[in-house]
Amino acid sequence: MRNILRFGSRTTLLYIAVLVVVVGLVASYAVVSGPHSPQIQSEEGVLDLTEDHISKNPLKLQGEWAFYWQELLSPENIRSRMEKVGQADRYINIPGSWLGYPLDGQKLKGEGFATFRLVIELSKQDRNERLALRLPSIFHSYKLWVNGELLEEVGVVGPDKSSVKPHLATKLVFFQPENDKVELVMQVANFHHKRGGITQYIELGGSSVLTVRTNLKVATDMFITAGLLVIGLYNLLLFVLRRKDKAPLYFGLFTVLFGIRSLLNGELMITQLLPHFPWELQFKIEYLILCLSGYIITMYFECIFPNYVSWWFRLGTRIATGALCLLVVMTPALIYSKMLLVIGVIVVLHMVYLMVGLAQAAMRRIEGALIFLLVSVVTLITVINDFLYYNEWSLIGNTAPFGLLVFTIAQMILLSSRFTRTATNEERIARELQEANNKLTEMNTNLERIVMERTHALSAAHQDLRTSYERLLHSEQGRKKLLAYITHDLRMPLSSMLGYVEAVKDMVKPERNEQYLNYIRDNTIRINRMIEELSYLSHLETGQVAYQMESIHPIHFLRGFFEQYELVVRDAGLHFIWDVGNTEDQGPDFPVVEIDAQKMEQALFNLVSNAMKFTSTGGMVRLALAMDKAQDTHCAIISVQDSGTGIPPEQLEQIFDRNYRYNRSGIENEIEGTGLGLAICREIVQAHGGSVRAESDGKTGAIFYVSLPLYSRSRKVTA
Repeated sequence: MRNILRFGSRTTLLYIAVLVVVVGLVASYAVVSGPHSPQIQSEEGVLDLTEDHISKNPLKLQGEWAFYWQELLSPENIRSRMEKVGQADRYINIPGSWLGYPLDGQKLKGEGFATFRLVIELSKQDRNERLALRLPSIFHSYKLWVNGELLEEVGVVGPDKSSVKPHLATKLVFFQPENDKVELVMQVANFHHKRGGITQYIELGGSSVLTVRTNLKVATDMFITAGLLVIGLYNLLLFVLRRKDKAPLYFGLFTVLFGIRSLLNGELMITQLLPHFPWELQFKIEYLILCLSGYIITMYFECIFPNYVSWWFRLGTRIATGALCLLVVMTPALIYSKMLLVIGVIVVLHMVYLMVGLAQAAMRRIEGALIFLLVSVVTLITVINDFLYYNEWSLIGNTAPFGLLVFTIAQMILLSSRFTRTATNEERIARELQEANNKLTEMNTNLERIVMERTHALSAAHQDLRTSYERLLHSEQGRKKLLAYITHDLRMPLSSMLGYVEAVKDMVKPERNEQYLNYIRDNTIRINRMIEELSYLSHLETGQVAYQMESIHPIHFLRGFFEQYELVVRDAGLHFIWDVGNTEDQGPDFPVVEIDAQKMEQALFNLVSNAMKFTSTGGMVRLALAMDKAQDTHCAIISVQDSGTGIPPEQLEQIFDRNYRYNRSGIENEIEGTGLGLAICREIVQAHGGSVRAESDGKTGAIFYVSLPLYSRSRKVTA
């Protein structure tokens, strides 16, 4: 006993709650579905309501109606016949199909056409009231006259299959009685279904009362349909997000399909939303859903309770479901509607088999089995009632949507419980992993701190060693280059000076001693300048020269350079021209260059000095500025042009190399240089991210171009 009490108090409370909900819903549905009016029947086509007040208490019409088989009679036709032959001699009980009705020693088939007539005698209270008829779906087309007036027509009525157009719809017809009698005449034709006739109750009552009842039934159907569709789509979305568990897939398919089916029966919401929806497609969808329901619920059960469905039952389910679906798709409704009882038996057998498995699972106290079993019983009862009702063996209306809603709600509780349990386990595991991780983290904290401290110290020492090594490497490279430069560039001048010193010493030509001494002095000055330039060039090439970068407007910089060296060039007998084109008209947002002004002046002066050397007196040196916007990065292009002797085109690639010299006879102001000026110029320009090049045809002077990148004024200067 103690073990039973310990069996999950929460689970027990959940079972009790579900049981209370199920019983309450069944009881409420029974109350709603119960009769609201006394059982009054018509006899021989006449319904006596003189003692009843139907405007307040609507009545379901049942009993005998006059029956005219294989005749489509209007009220005028019936009136004329009655005047000749009297009352009708055939009557049929309504609601009910004419299928199996005995006529002339034979039983009628479901296909055919007929006319029905009923005379209703009203009470004094109802004669002046506005009344209404609530018409259910009548198989499968009809016309309705009330007191000789055609008030409703659904589908097209005809005497043969080619002239009949089937359609199903529920209608609410209003009329005002003219006297104490109401005559109902209805033509009905059916050639597309196994049964025809008025198979469901027609309600008669006050217009306001029936309107309220109709709206209530429509709202109920909409609520059930919306509930099934929302629950189904929610579970399908769960499966999309987590495809490992297929239970939400089958449950979502089941509820969505039956949500669609609820649109096809009851108040026939599909025909109210889509009045021209094809009748044949409507029936095929409804029957296909019934055929698939057994297989889908079996697969759902297998996901919830594995190993409770045998392999032979799964195989039989697939074969039976496939065969029935193929039959529905390939044949007309007249054929597959005769299989409704077979479909019902197969569905019920599915549910009975699954309920046996549920009973076994509940006895083994598997979680959720008892809930599943309880709601399956309710659903089975409603489904069996539906099949009996559609075969005219039950007077209770369509109850399957209600049973399916109960089943769906219970399954939602079951799935929610599974998801909650899974989420709780995941949280517990995550919490345990987090605690274990915290402990490991705490254990490794000291070790990590020590490793980080040692790594940082080693990194700092390594960086210091690397920096020292790079400095030593640069110094060694500079020393080697300087030594190589001195060895190469000073050998010839020193050898020449040594020869002149020996000539003075040996008094070879005493009269030229002064000339020799002047030559020795000039070479000494030149060697001294060469050593300085070699040292500076060596520092430039090894990156040992620091640059003090600043943002300067290129026009301002170039104007200052021109003004500083204008007199120097003019004193050499040359014209110094300043040309900035249209760049001087640019606004304050004109981009700037980032340069070390002093070193850039030195580079430009080397170019100007080079132009002065090879330009004859009276010649021209032109300093110009232009902007190059053809590239992605805009550049300022400074050009130095001379009208001198020019440079042979084949030597343009060599002029920026160290020790390059090009002398041409006949130049009066020819100045001997060190050959390092252009090399120094190139190193300085390249250090600024620019480039330098030369153009010449070898005859009419040369042009040197210095390209420097331009930057916006908002850019931060980096030294």
